[in-house]
Amino acid sequence: MRRPVHLGVVLLAGVTASGCSSSADVDADAPFRAEVTKRMHDSLALEIADWKKAATDLANFAPVTSGRGWDTTQDAAAIADMKEAWKRVRVAYEHIEGAIAPLFPATDFATAARYDDYLAELGEKGDDNAFDGEGVTGQHAIERILYADAIPSYVVDFESKLPGYEPARFPAHETEASDFKNKLCARLVSDIAGLESAWRPVKIDLGGAYAGLILLMNEQGEKLRKAATPEEKSRYANRTLADLHANLEGTVKIYDVFQPWIVSKSGSATDQNIRSGLGQLRTVYDETPGEAIPQPPPTWSSIHPTPQDLATPFGKLFSAVQKAVDPAKEGSVVQEMNKAAKLLGFDVGPSL
Repeated sequence: MRRPVHLGVVLLAGVTASGCSSSADVDADAPFRAEVTKRMHDSLALEIADWKKAATDLANFAPVTSGRGWDTTQDAAAIADMKEAWKRVRVAYEHIEGAIAPLFPATDFATAARYDDYLAELGEKGDDNAFDGEGVTGQHAIERILYADAIPSYVVDFESKLPGYEPARFPAHETEASDFKNKLCARLVSDIAGLESAWRPVKIDLGGAYAGLILLMNEQGEKLRKAATPEEKSRYANRTLADLHANLEGTVKIYDVFQPWIVSKSGSATDQNIRSGLGQLRTVYDETPGEAIPQPPPTWSSIHPTPQDLATPFGKLFSAVQKAVDPAKEGSVVQEMNKAAKLLGFDVGPSL
């Protein structure tokens, strides 16, 4: 069964632990390796628990009323509660995306793939039952239903041309409302619970974990490039900027786990460069209002943006993120992280 190639898988293949040059080196690094493994496990275990709790809350909030589907007036409070829970689902996932995607690619796809990713796999038959927890599943499948009455027209235009497309809508009758709650939402809870039960220290490969750190940075660049197209990630809720905030928060949390080890190898210089870059990116995000990415200018090109387009709010955000994630740019966050990877004994493959 074909799956989209996830960047995390590529990074995991390119970043692996290498042998140290002497037994003294091994002994010196052993406490750091043990501490990083423990902190990675404990920190992400809490995030996975938050993810599952938010998904469970969402399912619990889903209304099922005898004889009807959802009603925007009668179910307004429940729909608002579901949207609030969905946002918490999204934040928790974005915090840990880089770590779980390489280690659990099937779960990552089932919980976080976009509608077009699924249709590329399902083909002409598509998914004619959006509520049954089969076919198209996960966070964005739920988002597509929750925000069915507010999806931007350009997104509808893009998706309607995909083979197997079905219009997004609320549950029309009691059975669909029950399926949304007890099948689609329950499937997300079940998938997360399966990952939670499999999350053990033995699963943590430090090279893969560090690859996840770089992945979280690259995800920010990818999300912004997609934001200039109808393939944007959180495109129904129109809150991809909030995704970027959460990705950055996840990056900082994972970096903090590795930071003492990095400082032991390089002193404070590399650490200061990475923290400075992350801080600059946070400032740019904080200065961009709202949860949505600014509207790209009509003439926007990610390959050859004009100076005029780069001067727009979207262009400034794009420039800041690309500066941080470009591995070839001197002093970029990702370039500094790659340097740190080598210091820690991880072989960094070709830059992406």
